[in-house]
Amino acid sequence: MLHIDGSEGEGGGQMVRNSCALSLVTGQPFRISNIRARRSRPGLMRQHVTAVEAACAISNSTCEGLMVGSSELTFRPGSVVPGEYHFAVGTAGSTGLVLQTILMPLALASAPSRLVIEGGTHNMMAPPFDFIERCFLPIVNRMGPRIAANLVRHGFYPRGGGRIEVEIEPAPLAAIECVDRGPLLDRRLQVAFTGLPFDVAERMVNKARKALADWPEEAFSFRELPADQGPGVILLAEAAYANVTEIVSGFGRLGVPSERIAQQTCSRLSGYAAGNAFAGPFLQDQLILPFVLAGGGAFTLVKPSQHTLTAIDVAGQFTGITPRLQIKDNGPNLISVP
Repeated sequence: MLHIDGSEGEGGGQMVRNSCALSLVTGQPFRISNIRARRSRPGLMRQHVTAVEAACAISNSTCEGLMVGSSELTFRPGSVVPGEYHFAVGTAGSTGLVLQTILMPLALASAPSRLVIEGGTHNMMAPPFDFIERCFLPIVNRMGPRIAANLVRHGFYPRGGGRIEVEIEPAPLAAIECVDRGPLLDRRLQVAFTGLPFDVAERMVNKARKALADWPEEAFSFRELPADQGPGVILLAEAAYANVTEIVSGFGRLGVPSERIAQQTCSRLSGYAAGNAFAGPFLQDQLILPFVLAGGGAFTLVKPSQHTLTAIDVAGQFTGITPRLQIKDNGPNLISVP
């Protein structure tokens, strides 16, 4: 049985999610201790519990210590059973992070699956649904499986209540090279809001227009959602290249001016656009699992995050394949497998 110290590296819930996914694929049981030990609220939160419950449900796995607040759990994997599944976080905890836990095992299963996951879809502590749909899943689809995700209902923090539906056509993962993002094809910025005055969204877009002064007017838009899906507001700045799409998001927060959120979000996208790396700061760590499970491939990336370094370490413990990170002075950094 593998023993994992959950306080090492990034030290967050990612270690639990990735460990469950890798355990289901490799058949290796594990025990993880000190879960989220350095967080302000240590131990498992509701979304982490739902993610592990989902891993158990699709495989008849067993887990000891699975409860909110737990700092240690032991996971013994069963065999993955494709099919139709419905999971509810019960809070605004991220539906996307639950999906990430079971996606690779089901993408490598023997038959198709359909998932319904309810909870938060737009939460500042996790990638929003738009990022998963348009940035991450297209890369996985290039590797063999066919995964389609549909946002049925937004779920903003703190209310939650969102719903996503996912169709998975499994296939073996093929190694691919993702070193060149290709030419820029499109760019757009949208502010989606609900249950808040229009002025909040308008000030975000007006500031974004100034920050991205070279963007055409038609690139900016608003989307007002039904009031029962909020309250909440998110700014999504998107740059679509031939080979990859990058989305940077900014969430409205009490006490933070709309203009500041817009400026920070636009600056982050401009920083990515100014380079030539394939994977931005949030895509890079999500690519570790599919690339390791494919047994090969490579991608360029901006400065490696602690999430990425931790994902590399955990993947190596389960598979014996440790992606190699090359930090380069001239040109983008490179992660290669094996």
